[in-house]
Amino acid sequence: MSKRAPRLMTRPSRADFLVITGLSGAGKSQAIHAVEDLGYYCVDNLPVALLPALYALHRRDEALARVAVVVDIRERRFLTEFPKMYARLRETADVSPSLIFLEASAATLHRRFSETRRPHPLAPDEPIADAIAGERRKMARIRAMADEIVDTSDLTVHELRQVFLGLAHDRKKRASLVLTFESFGFKHGLPLGADLVFDVRFLPNPHFVPALRPKTGRDRPVAAFLERQPATAQLLKRLVSLLRFLVPQYVAEGKSYLTVAIGCTGGRHRSVYIAEALRRALAGTTGVTARVRHRDVGRERTGA
Repeated sequence: MSKRAPRLMTRPSRADFLVITGLSGAGKSQAIHAVEDLGYYCVDNLPVALLPALYALHRRDEALARVAVVVDIRERRFLTEFPKMYARLRETADVSPSLIFLEASAATLHRRFSETRRPHPLAPDEPIADAIAGERRKMARIRAMADEIVDTSDLTVHELRQVFLGLAHDRKKRASLVLTFESFGFKHGLPLGADLVFDVRFLPNPHFVPALRPKTGRDRPVAAFLERQPATAQLLKRLVSLLRFLVPQYVAEGKSYLTVAIGCTGGRHRSVYIAEALRRALAGTTGVTARVRHRDVGRERTGA
């Protein structure tokens, strides 16, 4: 990855209004998807003339607190109008938007156009090499205006996401990882969409205690029964330690959702208790919204 450090400006730039531009085939579509996942309101191929109006709306409307737009050479007047329009916006705005320019090597762009078989927007009937070189020359002026230049030649989609995750430096505004602890019963099948699955059927089963059978893992008598078992405390200690290591790695990678499934036989006692305990233990993790879901707690009360 090649990324230029932000250059000094007469006005500070804001990471909550991103203007994304760059060379055709450099990854602008992937970039707009990445920032959308980070909680931005996104507009692709915005007409340049509407940029000041959208910025003004962004400053007034809380629903548009974080905005990202793609403007590029697909608009016929982009090359002539954008430099003037953006310069005026910078002069009049109290806090300037941030301009991100995406580029890639000629070989990478040629390969991407060959793989997708899409025509180059600047010269659909000319050799692709000529179109790429011509666009790079014409975009040089706009490239020089950028606050950040990102070379996507060697970036995966996940790495490109990381670039924009770094721009979302305000963690209070950053989209959280939604961490779901889902209890389930193996007799009813594995839950769809589970990222991690843990089997707790080795714990003593409250189902075989007549007074506990009609209750669930959310009831205090069941919790007290399980807490008396030495294996329960050991299991929670190890799972919490593992998840406290794993979850920040997923947050740093930019993952939006993580489902940790906890299974017992029927999904009413042991898995419910462990899922609740894990949610409480991980609830304070930075960048995480922890929740719990009990898939099978309302099913028939056999073999739980």
